[in-house]
Amino acid sequence: MHKRLNRLYLVRHGQVQGQESQRIFGSTDVEITDLGKTQMKHLAEKLRFAEIDVIYSSMLKRTISGAQIIGQWHDGPVFHLPEFAEMDFGAWEGMAFSEIAQQFQDELAQRQSDILHYRAPGARDTIQSLAERVLGCLKEIRRKHDGQNILLVGHAGVNRVILCDALGLDLNRVYHLHQDYGCLNIIDYFPDSTLVRLVNG
Repeated sequence: MHKRLNRLYLVRHGQVQGQESQRIFGSTDVEITDLGKTQMKHLAEKLRFAEIDVIYSSMLKRTISGAQIIGQWHDGPVFHLPEFAEMDFGAWEGMAFSEIAQQFQDELAQRQSDILHYRAPGARDTIQSLAERVLGCLKEIRRKHDGQNILLVGHAGVNRVILCDALGLDLNRVYHLHQDYGCLNIIDYFPDSTLVRLVNG
């Protein structure tokens, strides 16, 4: 069997403030709740003895908090990159799903008809552009850390596009993958294949 190039421990940040009303926080910089911190501490304990060489997160507070909590058990460097930011939802930022359904019926229908290229009103991102941004950065990081184990504290959308790529799924199926707060995914990368060991654990 070929030598493993990288192992990626792919984490979603803990529960965020405002989640009880199912509000969308893509590029909005919200902090995690006390429960979110507990979720990260449990995950940090689970990964305490894992060999992790380097930790990455986005530059949003909810992933930085997770990276700091997990990083307490590991000696490697911690980096925060804008490329791993969650998808920007424009005018929908901070709105509850129920509010969006009431106020943006036509837009939601357009989104459903073209999930990859739809851009919410005032938004920077589409699913396609998110995937290009995230996967391009991850590819460079994996090359930089050849032979090492990487931990990334990401977001639901970020993690989904990475998992779609690793599983060989069409990006149209990005929302067929769920990511709980504080979940763990494990992906092994080989020269000619990818092995997904855990999803939403």
